Amino acid sequence: MSFITELVILVLAAWVGIEVVSKVPQMLHTPLMSGTNAIHGVVLVGAILVLGAAAGGTVEIICGVVAVAFGAANVVGGFVVTDRMLQMFKRRPEPKDGGAE
Repeated sequence: MSFITELVILVLAAWVGIEVVSKVPQMLHTPLMSGTNAIHGVVLVGAILVLGAAAGGTVEIICGVVAVAFGAANVVGGFVVTDRMLQMFKRRPEPKDGGAE
């Protein structure tokens, strides 16, 4: 594919992504993000496979390493946010003295 075609696909994908995410209510954003961590993991595996199959050009390898780094940061960040969200729902331990002072 030509560079212009790839650029158009990138711009359209970014635009569709922004439109979809902006329509999600704030209450559902974090649960949806935690649910898509598995998909991000698949994307990360795909980026690693593409990086391994790179023809050896310096630009391809640099772009692949950056893609893998961003993908890994996205997966780890998603799990960290999910863990923090789930910590909010844990019960706090009751004080042993009944709370009276």
